[in-house]
Amino acid sequence: MIDGQSVLAVIPARGGSKKLPRKNILPVMGRPLLAWTVDEARRSRYIDRVVLSSDDDEIIDVARGLGLEVPFRRPAELAADATPTNDVLFHLLSRISGYDYLVLLQVTSPLRNVEDIDGCIVECVQRKVGSCVSVSLAEKNPYYYRTLDSEKRLRPLIGDSCHIGRRQDLPDVYVINGAVFVAQIQFFLEQRTFFTPETRGYVMPADRSIDIDTAKDIALMEYLLAFAKMPRALASGMSRLRADASAGQDGAASKV
Repeated sequence: MIDGQSVLAVIPARGGSKKLPRKNILPVMGRPLLAWTVDEARRSRYIDRVVLSSDDDEIIDVARGLGLEVPFRRPAELAADATPTNDVLFHLLSRISGYDYLVLLQVTSPLRNVEDIDGCIVECVQRKVGSCVSVSLAEKNPYYYRTLDSEKRLRPLIGDSCHIGRRQDLPDVYVINGAVFVAQIQFFLEQRTFFTPETRGYVMPADRSIDIDTAKDIALMEYLLAFAKMPRALASGMSRLRADASAGQDGAASKV
């Protein structure tokens, strides 16, 4: 709970995925992709209950093997390629009630951590706004983007000027990274969306904003995870070297 208000987290994971089949349970460094989201959701200080919404028997079995609650099987008509995620959430909220806030955690954002989840919840609750979603700084600033007219002349996508200042002088631009969505449930049911002019953004670093859509994304995730472990492994190795060196000196001293 947070400020006396209860929080329900939902992890949607349907079985059909054409670009990367079975991606929700593909192994990543020995664990199903789903597990990375489950682990961080459980670490939250504020989430009271975490549930899975799925239509797929194998995914449900994997989820239950991770100890994740699966209160019901999602209807097939809500698991099509074109099914909006919001429709899945409306269905779930018609079956589960009694919570004040909803947190949507997509399996395809596995590197978001508990700091991101709780930070987004706090931003939404403490600012007393209807919704807050995670964003990250855009890799390429759209002020540099151009379109081509019928004569193939370059035209700016944003603004009227053809002159671009220094990159440092351009405003920061953010993209919705899909990692964390938080909304007051009554607000969500009334607005039928997370997004209104008052929606707040919670900024996440780029290295935790990876979205899994292809096999290359899986490889990138594994690289980032391995890279993140390198400083710890290096520090541990240096500690062992120092300990060995100290032991050697002590041994040498004892022989004098």
